[in-house]
Amino acid sequence: MRLPKIFAGLVFLLSVATIANAQNIYVDYDHHVSFSTYKTFMWISKPHYHPDPVMDGRIVDAINSTLMSKGLQLVPEGGDIGVAVHVATRERHTLETFYTGFGGGWHWHFGTGFGTAFTTAEPYEVGTIVVDLFDTRTKEIIWRGVASDSLSEKPEKDTKKLEKAIDKLFRRFPPE
Repeated sequence: MRLPKIFAGLVFLLSVATIANAQNIYVDYDHHVSFSTYKTFMWISKPHYHPDPVMDGRIVDAINSTLMSKGLQLVPEGGDIGVAVHVATRERHTLETFYTGFGGGWHWHFGTGFGTAFTTAEPYEVGTIVVDLFDTRTKEIIWRGVASDSLSEKPEKDTKKLEKAIDKLFRRFPPE
């Protein structure tokens, strides 16, 4: 009887962890714009990621290589498209609860019985990347991509998360 409860608890924890680590991607664009007319792009606002400034260059490189793979050419000025990237962070909290009880020590406690619960709030940063593309002639936004939960407080994981987020953002770019 105890084994099914433990198994159910592990399945629940894994599903919550999977949902918590999923990136949320949002893309919108001006449906009246013909993206096939754009041939070049330039930077008008580069990212500033305060927790890890080294990521700024990685974000720029990832977007550059993605846009170039889509057929656009990077130019220092006078591009058809202006790229502006913003990185926002916010602090969130996760609650961790451990139970003490029968036999001492700590363990996950399923069911009822004697014991004490200890819950702590653990803060962590969630990074959101916002990519805006502007028509430099009209100065109007033509495309926006937002990737939330794309950067964390762990630089060793951020590069892979960043690459995945940029790939997802530009998967269907240019829009048809």
